[in-house]
Amino acid sequence: MVLAMGCSPSGGGGRSGGGTREEERVAAIRAEPAVRRSLELRRTFSGALEAADKVVVAPKVGGRIERLTVDLADPVSRNQVVALLDAAEFAQDERQAEAELAVAEANRSQAANALEISRRENGRIELLRERGIASDAEHDVARADLMQKESQVQVAEAQIRRAAAVLESARIRHGYTRVTADWSEGDRERRVAERYVDEGQTVSANEPLFLIVQLDPILAVISVVERDYSRLQAGLEARVETDAFPGEVFVGRIERVAPVFRATSRQARVEVALSNPDQRLKPGMFVRVTLVLDGVEDVLAVPSRALARRDGREGIFVVVEPGDRVAWQPARTGLEADGWIEWRGPTPSGPVVTLGQHLIDDGSRVRVVPEDVVVPEAP
Repeated sequence: MVLAMGCSPSGGGGRSGGGTREEERVAAIRAEPAVRRSLELRRTFSGALEAADKVVVAPKVGGRIERLTVDLADPVSRNQVVALLDAAEFAQDERQAEAELAVAEANRSQAANALEISRRENGRIELLRERGIASDAEHDVARADLMQKESQVQVAEAQIRRAAAVLESARIRHGYTRVTADWSEGDRERRVAERYVDEGQTVSANEPLFLIVQLDPILAVISVVERDYSRLQAGLEARVETDAFPGEVFVGRIERVAPVFRATSRQARVEVALSNPDQRLKPGMFVRVTLVLDGVEDVLAVPSRALARRDGREGIFVVVEPGDRVAWQPARTGLEADGWIEWRGPTPSGPVVTLGQHLIDDGSRVRVVPEDVVVPEAP
């Protein structure tokens, strides 16, 4: 390669006040034309796959595990029995509750019979009282006995309701020894992701037995910073890649965008839903998620490296005809992507300087050099 030397810009467009045009030095630059093209603002985020839904299966009562009906990676249907606990004690409680209910029903029958006898006796005393044979005192005694027997029937009926409730509770607790995997929404079949216990182990109530996950759809979870957050919305298409399947792209859409940022990282959680019917994608896999955050079509664009700064303002240098001088043009830009930036100012009259801006100023003489000539970079 050939090294092209240039000069540092001086005041007055690169010309000294006492010099002549012949003394004016020529800066070597590179330049490219502005073009019309489409731009897409893409961002690629690193993240990981997570199950769309998780269910921790735990018993509602404690006991010894007699049998586990599923194991790691097994499919599980909704309401399927996944574990059986020792039910002997609960079965005994149920039988005892049944016996107590039977006793309560017998007591009610006895109270009902006594009430019937008391009613007949009270009726007989009232008849004798009307004939003047029975006294008022005898009538009061019969009436009090009748009221007592009625109260005893009410107590017996309440005891039946209590015994029935105890029996129902015993049956429910007995049923809890059959531990089922329950969830309300999503697929009817899921997978066992974790098994926490073994057969024969004694567990307490609410102690986890299994973790069951939904794998279709599956979520790609990423974190975004404030700069990109405002451009995100549910439904935005995402392209997901993972090292597990090199060269393969999975297409999904943003499902949820967190309404808050984490205080520690100043990032927000974003969930991308992916269809996973064959369940090849697994929770925990590392992924790269590419999102198109913005885009414009058929706009005038200049290379991003053409932007320079002079006196605190951004702009570009345009090579003007006949091609040996440059003119400073303040920047009016839009979307920047893929090394190009949307140019919203007047259409440049010639190519724009992309390398060597530190050697020139408005009106400087230049020489456009080819790619094989090295242009000195800014110090």
